[in-house]
Amino acid sequence: MTESKDILTLEDIRQLVDLFYERVRADALLGPIFEERIQDNWARHLEIMYRFWQTVLLGELTYQGSPGAKHITLPVGGEHFEKWLSIFNTTVDELFNGSKATEAKWRAARMAEMFAGKIALYQKNNTTIL
Repeated sequence: MTESKDILTLEDIRQLVDLFYERVRADALLGPIFEERIQDNWARHLEIMYRFWQTVLLGELTYQGSPGAKHITLPVGGEHFEKWLSIFNTTVDELFNGSKATEAKWRAARMAEMFAGKIALYQKNNTTIL
């Protein structure tokens, strides 16, 4: 068994993102939502996620985008974010150990909070009463 190392390179980011999304796609709660939204564009989505985490964790400015607009209409709630974060944290812990690994989990938790709040607000303000 090899000792885990910290997230230090783009290859580390790719390893994390690939295993994380493999698990998300196999998850009964999250998989159908991701499959419906991403469909056959997984290669493109993964490339975006590599660049996003490369920018966030390694400080290499390769991502430019506005992720909020793409997520705001997702049919998700708190349980989805809890599951997403659980899978993310488990994946990080299995692969990496160190300050960047800790930072990745912290940043993911902040993103989950932010997106959950914005989506809940969007859903509240866009519910039609029949």
